[in-house]
Amino acid sequence: MPHWTTLAAEKKQRQLKSIPQGWLVSPPPDSTLDVTGFPETCGLLTEREIEITNTSVDVLLEKLACGEWSAVDVTTAFYKRAIVAHQLVNCLTEIFVDHALARAAQLDDHLQQTGKVVGPLHGLPISLKDQICIKGLETTMGYISWIGRYAEKNAVLVDILIECGAVPFVRTNLPQTVMWPESFNNIFGRTTNPYNRSLTPGGSSGGEGALLALKGSPLGVGSDIGGSIRIPSSFCSLYSLRPSYGRVPYCGALNSLEGQDSVHSVFGPMTNSVGGVKAFMKAVVDAKPWLKDPLAVRKKWQEDEYNLADHGSGKDLCFAIMWDDGVVVPHPPIRRSLEMTKAALEKAGHKVVDWKPIKHRLLADTTARNHRNIWNAASAEDYMITTSVTGEPVIATMELDHSNVAAAPFRPKKIGITAYQLWQVQKLRKDIRKEYLDHWEATVSETGTGRPVDAIICPAASYAATPHGKNRYTNYTTVWNALDYPATTFPVTTVDPTLDAKKPPHVFYDEFDKGIYDMYDPEIFKNAPICLQLVGRTLEEEAVIKMTEIVDGALAATK
Repeated sequence: MPHWTTLAAEKKQRQLKSIPQGWLVSPPPDSTLDVTGFPETCGLLTEREIEITNTSVDVLLEKLACGEWSAVDVTTAFYKRAIVAHQLVNCLTEIFVDHALARAAQLDDHLQQTGKVVGPLHGLPISLKDQICIKGLETTMGYISWIGRYAEKNAVLVDILIECGAVPFVRTNLPQTVMWPESFNNIFGRTTNPYNRSLTPGGSSGGEGALLALKGSPLGVGSDIGGSIRIPSSFCSLYSLRPSYGRVPYCGALNSLEGQDSVHSVFGPMTNSVGGVKAFMKAVVDAKPWLKDPLAVRKKWQEDEYNLADHGSGKDLCFAIMWDDGVVVPHPPIRRSLEMTKAALEKAGHKVVDWKPIKHRLLADTTARNHRNIWNAASAEDYMITTSVTGEPVIATMELDHSNVAAAPFRPKKIGITAYQLWQVQKLRKDIRKEYLDHWEATVSETGTGRPVDAIICPAASYAATPHGKNRYTNYTTVWNALDYPATTFPVTTVDPTLDAKKPPHVFYDEFDKGIYDMYDPEIFKNAPICLQLVGRTLEEEAVIKMTEIVDGALAATK
């Protein structure tokens, strides 16, 4: 077998050959950090293509359904912009232009001949993280050992998206093993943040985050086991949803830690509008995924839940803000975004109280931050077996400089744990879930609505997008995976060095908290997007989406 570096180079060369030569541009120098404006000034896109790619999912679907814009024209516009984005931030893995345009042409023919759309996502290009198998394409998931493995059939989610009329058109970059909150692997390299290319777009769905931030896709699908949808969405100013286990089908996709059935990875939407989140979820759930995936939850889309039947029909809602998690205090711009959101909600007539987090450190320890936890029970062995085929090294850091690098707290230790030890950790997590449920229910005494708190609003990370290799704390997202609570992200603001000056040291929880405080320099994070999370209760996706719309509307009214 050729050396792993040769296999990676050959795969990368095949990727380059899949890019239409006429779509190559001259990117700005590496010293140009903010490249968000480049796609519209590079000269490749026509005025109409710029208009198409700046259009929200809701409006795109309307124009596609009535035939005002053809699926071929919309797919071509987004494909060209995606290829420009890739040349700027290295966000794509699989590029299959002819296949996607042939699919789009079929949809146009169907609409022309029947006068009807194929489904609710008719003609919409959708990007997919490089775990989601498409028949006939390689899915490497960042592993050199998986080069040359061509999918014999689609993942169930791909079949459903096609049934709904969508056009899968690119796949996007991710880290080797998927279990990193950044995006680098030995095949495709590093994805950077289009708002500031010296910063990470997050991970593990970082290719999606960077692509969507450059509007190279109207809607993408990421995966999330500990924040991998919400972290890149937060770092790239996107709306997204981490649904509850089983709400979106996972069958037929690839993953790390397969067989780990305690804290599940889930698929969910990432997009530039909250309407896109709803469009994706409603289409997928209405397709009855439980008939194709045995682990999909048998729950239809509930319009009454979307209309907040369990939340006073959306009037006089009570939100709880979690200012910090009792482990790490967020940086100043995160605090400011929480204050902005609180003021906007109160101005809109809603009540806001403080959320008191319980056992977040212990939840992190059971899930990811301790060598005796669920993820790390056998993850080192999982990675070793997968990479041993080619001898590719397991990546140990996302840092640019590998000297004097401290191990990230969520990375596995070399020694796993026994089955009995794993059962004890799983039991502890189960017990904490019950405690958290009771804790939430008890908030009925402070809301004044006769209901417990309707939703929690909290940071998606303790900081904005970090320099590469510095995203070392994920528990602002991971805790909700451990509890299986659905959570969205929504944009609030950007880092402003004047408004977000460094604060005097607080009383630190521990040395790790101090380290997060010390890394803050407003000039390094300047202009980085700030998003927050809205968290609901298990299988409450419809209500979570609607409440995100309400928060988004309240923020918009103050701008």
